[in-house]
Amino acid sequence: MDAEATRGHIVRAADDLFYRQGFQHTSFADIADAVRISRGNFYYHFKSKDEILAAVIDARIAERRRLLRQWEAEQPTPAGRIRCYINIVITNGADIENYGCPVGTLTTELSKLGHGSLESATGIFTLFRTWLREQFAALGRADDADELAMHVLAFSQGIATMSNAYQDREFTRREVDRLCAWADAQAAQEV
Repeated sequence: MDAEATRGHIVRAADDLFYRQGFQHTSFADIADAVRISRGNFYYHFKSKDEILAAVIDARIAERRRLLRQWEAEQPTPAGRIRCYINIVITNGADIENYGCPVGTLTTELSKLGHGSLESATGIFTLFRTWLREQFAALGRADDADELAMHVLAFSQGIATMSNAYQDREFTRREVDRLCAWADAQAAQEV
């Protein structure tokens, strides 16, 4: 495996461990063991856990951008794209039930730690906020697009949190359906 492939493998393993165990509770050794490389080889690619975290955040942002482009290609309407975002709680249901929202759990942990990477991690929410705002603006709701985008972000984070806490798929489906109905009602109010 070449250096770039090894680095990518390390980032994917760290991303998974940070999500499942938390950033603070994941050590270099945990990541090296998951990737099955020596610590010396590991340190060749990353000198600190903060460097790995920065690479994980960058990878998450790149993956979310790819997902947003996919939704834009698959859904012809802004309302359909917004529903794609809302339904991610269902799409990733098992992981969210077990570990929470990957974005929400990371930003919460980094906030508690007073970690310098919090702003970068919050960039994932900002990416979603900007994209949702653009979708609402495309619906003719430019005046309140940011407020609507923040509502979708906040409500979906609440659904993810309750899904993780109660692991009640019927509740999660019902709340996702309610948020989709609300978004459809906003789309119907086009100006």
